[in-house]
Amino acid sequence: MALLKRLARHKLPPIAFTLNGEACFGLAGDTVLTAILTRTDRLRLSDFSGAPRAGFCQMGACQDCWVLTSDGRRIRACSTILEPGMNLRTITEPRS
Repeated sequence: MALLKRLARHKLPPIAFTLNGEACFGLAGDTVLTAILTRTDRLRLSDFSGAPRAGFCQMGACQDCWVLTSDGRRIRACSTILEPGMNLRTITEPRS
């Protein structure tokens, strides 16, 4: 179930992306965080406890919204604008 429900901006052009191997779409102007949380109930698992996380500060300062790109780079989902064709993977296992 999605954590966020879109209340406005319904008529913007859709942007296709892939999340954990699944074809998805967000809307033009969405951050990666918004696009992901309108589809699911969490962004990733905590590096420390393994608990579900959905971002914290929402402005790129806290390091809580990391996701991985297809080439393994970590990006901040809250401050990265969704681009067509992005292939993203959430961090699903805590680091040891």
